[in-house]
Amino acid sequence: MRWLTGVVMAAGLIVPHMPVVAQRTVQGTPTDLLPPELRGEAPDAESPAPAPPVVKPAKPKKPSMRPAVAQQQVPPPAAVQTVPLPPSSAPPAPPLAMPGPPLVPTPLPPAKWSVANAQSLLAVIKRIGGRGLIPADYDPDALQLAIDGGEGDALNLMATNIFTMLGTDLRDGRTPKSARKQWLVRDTDSETLPIRPVLDEALLTGKIGEGLASLEPAHPDYARMLDLLDTTPAADKAKIALIRTNLDRWRWMPQNLGPRHLFANIPEYMLRVFANQRNLATYPVIVGKTSTQTPAIDATAQGVVIHPPWYLPRSIINESVGALIARSPATARARGYTWTGSGKTLSVVQQPGPTSALGVIKVDMPNAEAIFIHDTPSRHLFGGANKALSHGCLRTDRAMELGILLGIIQGGFAADELATLIKAGKTTKVPFKANIPVYISYFTLGTAVDGTMKPYADLYGRDAAVVASFAKRRSELVPAPLPAPTPIAAR
Repeated sequence: MRWLTGVVMAAGLIVPHMPVVAQRTVQGTPTDLLPPELRGEAPDAESPAPAPPVVKPAKPKKPSMRPAVAQQQVPPPAAVQTVPLPPSSAPPAPPLAMPGPPLVPTPLPPAKWSVANAQSLLAVIKRIGGRGLIPADYDPDALQLAIDGGEGDALNLMATNIFTMLGTDLRDGRTPKSARKQWLVRDTDSETLPIRPVLDEALLTGKIGEGLASLEPAHPDYARMLDLLDTTPAADKAKIALIRTNLDRWRWMPQNLGPRHLFANIPEYMLRVFANQRNLATYPVIVGKTSTQTPAIDATAQGVVIHPPWYLPRSIINESVGALIARSPATARARGYTWTGSGKTLSVVQQPGPTSALGVIKVDMPNAEAIFIHDTPSRHLFGGANKALSHGCLRTDRAMELGILLGIIQGGFAADELATLIKAGKTTKVPFKANIPVYISYFTLGTAVDGTMKPYADLYGRDAAVVASFAKRRSELVPAPLPAPTPIAAR
């Protein structure tokens, strides 16, 4: 990324004493990461450029009582300039993901199983500990009895139910939703990877193990964790529990994250930009304090906002800013705050400027949790060991570089053009031609910037519930036993 850093520095956008943190980048010219039409290639399909989105202030929630303060009329916000997109032929963005299925899989009509295919399924179950799951959960003894009874309805029903349970756990995770603390990432794998077609194909080809493996996460870290589990001594219970926990977290994610996406890992304090399946750039981040934890979410980035205003959430007004306005209005104004009302009607905006909490760049990624990725004026905090300091949002190092990078690869803008907009000092919305998925995750084991697999401190204590769920039989976790489907004629 030296070429991009050079653009930022040449434009005079690097703040003095801004710490430089090592990052892992990929080799190659930046042009291969641009949209096809910017590389002189024919676009995949034609579609009109999306209409520029409108930036609206967040609607404040009902506030709590505060001492009366001198009212200050909020001046009309500066007109938000939206930069028109260059002509685009990019395909429309994919729809938002939807929540995953419950732990109890929907029973499938029994398929016709041969003894050989059922024996292959039994062999997979006996080895499933190597995938971080527990063989006893999938009734190997009952399956063996059904095999001993020969082909027929009993074997068809038993093997189909077990394949469904195992396939669901490999695809969506074994951990019940109640133990996935503050995990709000949506997963569409139950829709995009239904079990029945996989089962039918596996029975047709006799490749039961391969069919089940096709439901597993495709991310390289999942494969590396499996390798680590394979070499971990059985006596090292703590390490096995750590690997199992994070293997299952990968199953909570969509199998396909998208060829371009932003991926943050909270315990690692790190944000990565992926393009064309490569880790293009890495940025250290500040995450939420233990009292204001950052949840694991997914969102869709629509653009970046240059010099964004900050519409304060009620929690921060109640925690500190409301008291500051009541105690010292002049100090509040000096920090860029403008407000209207008092007490229950107090509404506060921090205008763009050198003290703005959002800094110069914010990634525009609307979501129900109001979690954003943005710049910060307190860049010295990136040099500290403790980076759990925010109210929940991710403050990113080298945010101007990140904003320019996204403007190039997603918006088709020139780096110099974006640098000029930053220097102009006006609130400007830079829309993307195609939305890009954002994942804020929580993994306590993963590939670090230096390429090695490392554990990370369980910052928010979210591992314990997952580990506890693995200490129970699967039958203890589900709200009801897997219902047996009504037998039908075998296919």
